Amino acid sequence: MTDASSAAAMTRLVAASRNPRAYIAQWRAKHPGAKVLGILPMNFPRELGHAAGALPVIVPDDQQPVTEGRALLAEFYCGYTRNLADQAATGRLDSYDGIFTADHCIQLLGAADIVRALQPDTTVFLGMLNSSMNDRWASEKVAETMRLIRTEIETFTGRRVEPEALAASIGAYNRDRRLIRWLLDDRSAGNAAFSPVELQDIIASSMVMDPGEHHALLTETLAEPRGAERDDRVRVHLSGHLCHAPKRELLEVIEDSGALVVDDDLFYGRRYVSTDVAEDGDPLQALGEWYARRNVTIPCPTRVQQDADWDAYLVDAVRHNGAEAVIHLMPKFCEPHMLYYPELRKSLEAAGIPQLLLETEHEGMPLETFRTRIEAVVERARRRRPVRI
Repeated sequence: MTDASSAAAMTRLVAASRNPRAYIAQWRAKHPGAKVLGILPMNFPRELGHAAGALPVIVPDDQQPVTEGRALLAEFYCGYTRNLADQAATGRLDSYDGIFTADHCIQLLGAADIVRALQPDTTVFLGMLNSSMNDRWASEKVAETMRLIRTEIETFTGRRVEPEALAASIGAYNRDRRLIRWLLDDRSAGNAAFSPVELQDIIASSMVMDPGEHHALLTETLAEPRGAERDDRVRVHLSGHLCHAPKRELLEVIEDSGALVVDDDLFYGRRYVSTDVAEDGDPLQALGEWYARRNVTIPCPTRVQQDADWDAYLVDAVRHNGAEAVIHLMPKFCEPHMLYYPELRKSLEAAGIPQLLLETEHEGMPLETFRTRIEAVVERARRRRPVRI
C-alpha cells in the first residue's frame, strides 16, 4: 500500500461526504432499478433498507443558502429543517426515492410534511420509535415499530428482508462502526492524526455510502500509518449538534484558537457510531435492543430514561478523555438541546469544568466573534493547569 493509494481512498471518502448526490448517481449506475432511501436522523435502522437491496442515505444539510424554503417553514425552525425544506422546493431531494424517519422531533416532522406537500408522489414514511424508555411496554413498542419499518421497506422496495440478509447487513454496518470508533478512541488516547474536519468527513461519508465500500476505503486510508501526538493546546470535548454536522469552518476556528478536540458526542461524531447491533439471535429484535442501548451509551435529550442522563455522561466523558473544557455547539432553535442545556451547565459547573456555549446558525455565523470567545475559554482552562516547577 502506498501513500498515494491511501490518499486516493481518503479523497473518495471526502467526495462522498461533500457531494452525496454524485455518489448516489454512481451507485444507481451500478445497481439499476434499486431504490435510494433518504433517511432523516437520528435513529432509523439503516440495516433494514440495506438488507432490502436499497441504499439508505442519511440526508445531510447540504450547507446551501435557504432560498425558496424560507416561505415554507417558520424562521424558528432549526437551520437543518429549513435546509431540508429548501432542498425539497428546489429539486435537490430528487436523488431519493422516498423519505424515511423514525424520530419524533416536531421540526423534523414539519420538514417531512413539506416534502409530502411538494412531492406528493414521493413516499414519506414515519415509523416513530417511542421516546419513553423506562415504561414496561417500551421494548415491545420498539419491536412493533421495527416490524412496521421492515414491512414498509419491503413494500417500497418490492423485496423481502430475509433474516440472513439482515444479519449480513448488521455485520457490515458493525464493522464500519467499529473501525470509525477505533479512530475516535485513538484520538481520545492521544493520537491527533486526523483533524476534526477529516473525522467529520469520514463519518459523513459512512452515512452516505454502502457500508462494505466505506469500510474498504477507510481500511485503505488507514493502511499508511498516520501519527501526531497531542501538542500543548487545551484539550476540549465538543457536545451537541444532535442532527446535523457543524460547519467545517467552525471546526477549523476551534482548533485554530488554541483548542485541540479530543472527543465529542456530536451526531456527526461519536454519537452516530457509539453502539453496535448484536449479531446473535433474532436480528430484528437486535435492532430494537440497539435503539435502547444507544441511549445508554450516549444519552439523548429527546429520550426519557431515569438511569441515563446526558449531563452525567458528559462529566464522565470529560474525566475519561482528559478534556480540559467543553464547547457546546447548539443549533439555533434546537428545542431538545435548548431545554436540556441548563442541566448540562449546572453539572459541569459543579464539576469545575470550564465550558462555552456557541449557538450556531445555518447561515451567517460570526466566526471571528466565536474565535474570541473560544480563545477566552481556552485561556481560562490553561490557567487551571498545575504550575510546573
